[in-house]
Amino acid sequence: MKLKVLEDNNTFIDMYYLGEPAVSYYIEDGNDKILFDVGYSDSFMINANKMNIDLNKVNKLVISHGHDDHTGGLKYFFKEKRNIELITHPESFNYKEYDGLCIGSPLTKEELSSYCTLNLTKKPIKVSDNIIYLGEVPILNNFEKRYTIGKTVINGVEVVDKVLEDSAIVYKGEKGLFIITGCSHSGICNIIEYAKRVCKDGRIYGVIGGFHLLNNDDRLQSTIRYFKDNNIQLLYPCHCVSLEAKIEIAKQIKINEVAVGLVVDIK
Repeated sequence: MKLKVLEDNNTFIDMYYLGEPAVSYYIEDGNDKILFDVGYSDSFMINANKMNIDLNKVNKLVISHGHDDHTGGLKYFFKEKRNIELITHPESFNYKEYDGLCIGSPLTKEELSSYCTLNLTKKPIKVSDNIIYLGEVPILNNFEKRYTIGKTVINGVEVVDKVLEDSAIVYKGEKGLFIITGCSHSGICNIIEYAKRVCKDGRIYGVIGGFHLLNNDDRLQSTIRYFKDNNIQLLYPCHCVSLEAKIEIAKQIKINEVAVGLVVDIK
C-alpha cells in the first residue's frame, strides 16, 4: 500500500503545496486507487495535480466522518458525475451545526447519490484487497468516552452530536495492521482495538491521522500507555493533535512528521 498526504494542517519546507486544517489521503492498494477524505476546499485537488496524481482514476472514496474539514472538498470533486463508489457511515451526511455554524458536508446524501454510487454502512466492509472500512466503532475502553460536538439531525430529529459515524480504514500488511484515521472522535484506541477484532490480528504496525488529542490530560496519558503496550512501530499523529500533545507523546514514543507531500509505503 502506498499513501500520499494530499491535505494536512502542515506543509514540508521547500515543498510548495497548499495546506489547510483538514485531511485528505490518496492511497493505492493493488488495482484500487482510493481517496480517504477530501479536505475543506479544493486544495487537495490542486496538490494532487502538482504531485502528478490523476484523481480521475480514483475508483473508491472513503469519508471518515461528516465534519466539513473532511467533506468540504466534495463540492469541488463532484462538479460532474464520477464512476466511483463512496463508502461511509449512513449518518456522515446529516446536517451538523456548532455555535450557529453549519459544520457538515456541503452536499447531502441525496445530492451525492446523483454523482456517484453510495455505499452507506455501519458494518465493516472491504474497500480493496487489503483494506477494510471499520464502520461504526464501539467503545472498548474506559478512558475514551464519547463527547458531543454541537448538534446534528437524525431521522428528522435534532440531537446532540456524538459523531457516531466517525470511523477509519485498516490496511492488513505483512507486519500487522496499519490504521488510517481522520479525527478519531470515536477514540484512537477504541479504533485500534476494534480493528484488531475485525481483522483478527493483534499486531499494530502503524497509525496515521488525527487522534483528537489537544491537552496533556488523563486521556492523553492513557493513550500513550496504550501505544506503548501495543508496540506501535510507526506513529504519525497529525491534524487534530496539538503541539503540546505531540511533544508529550514524543517524550515516550518516536513519532513521525506529517505534512502535505508525505509518502508512506507499507508492505
